Amino acid sequence: MKLPLLAVLSSLIFLGWSLAGNAAELTVRLDDPPTEGIVAFVLFDSANAFGDLRDPVKLVKHPLDGRDLYLIEEIPAGEYALLVYYDENNNGKIDKNFIGIPKEPLGFSNRYEPKGPPSYSRAAFVLEEEETRHFDVTLYRPMGKLGRLGVGVGVIARSSPYKDYNGGVSQVIPAISYTGSRLQVYGPNIKLGLVGSGKLRLAATGNYRMGVYEEDESDFLEGMGDRKDTFMAGLALQAELPGGVDISALYEHDVLDEIGGGAARLGMSKSFQAGVFRFSPQIGLNWLSSSLSNHDYGVPTENATPERPAYDPGDTVSFEGGLGMFVEITKEWMIIVNTSMEFLDDGVTDSPIVSEDYVIKGFGALNYVF
Repeated sequence: MKLPLLAVLSSLIFLGWSLAGNAAELTVRLDDPPTEGIVAFVLFDSANAFGDLRDPVKLVKHPLDGRDLYLIEEIPAGEYALLVYYDENNNGKIDKNFIGIPKEPLGFSNRYEPKGPPSYSRAAFVLEEEETRHFDVTLYRPMGKLGRLGVGVGVIARSSPYKDYNGGVSQVIPAISYTGSRLQVYGPNIKLGLVGSGKLRLAATGNYRMGVYEEDESDFLEGMGDRKDTFMAGLALQAELPGGVDISALYEHDVLDEIGGGAARLGMSKSFQAGVFRFSPQIGLNWLSSSLSNHDYGVPTENATPERPAYDPGDTVSFEGGLGMFVEITKEWMIIVNTSMEFLDDGVTDSPIVSEDYVIKGFGALNYVF
């Protein structure tokens, strides 16, 4: 019985030597590196893990000691993307700001320097068995010195669930974007980090709320008046779960008091990558106070007619499913799209001015980031 055991052990040892003999390696030269501290070399073999900079397949750390080349050994053949970052505070991890963007200097393979979420396909390379591959990497700060500013043009739009309505409602807006250590602006949405970072954080939020209809687009709405635009602001509690799943709980109020009342949302999203595309499926449960619901879907007594009786839907709850998309066209040019379908509450669909049980809405922008 000893001989078979010895044979198995010998086979395992030989297999280990064979695999080690077929391993590849990387050499990396840093352009103008810091003079002291720790630099980390991180390998990813998954686009989705790379997009969130989590769950690497290999992590190697070296002291910055003036050497020209840094070596990463024993890498199985395959496709990878390389991240290099300078651990400024020597805490053993890459520090991120409130929004989740790395704060410490970093660089990628292929001289890739994104100004938005990194794309695996831009940094990816293939290692063959026993190959030695070399990269020159420049460390840079993803947010620059004062954050990243972007300019462009965008549009917000929504379909109309109203009877005999011609088309939907849309507005062209300046697509101003800014990403800083705590402040994030994307078109009509603003977010300011208040407390926490990384896994659990509390933010102040704000967004422009477009009026949902214009009375001259439907004979059935004649005399109702155009619905008002306003600005909603409030608080959002956000958490990151294992696997890159994000959940959030939000409440916002009409701070301009154009309509009155508030809205709440409980949502969940997860990002995926496919080439230069980053997709974020999302689901949510929405609540509208009676003031907002009545403004959007009700019929005031003074506007009632025999064909359009007075109606107040009260508080309403709706389910929403959507998809966000980020496209890195070049290092500077980006496309941002967020679209969703909201399934309306029975209190809404029972309204005499409503003929559909859903609304399609979205925001899209072409942005140039400095």
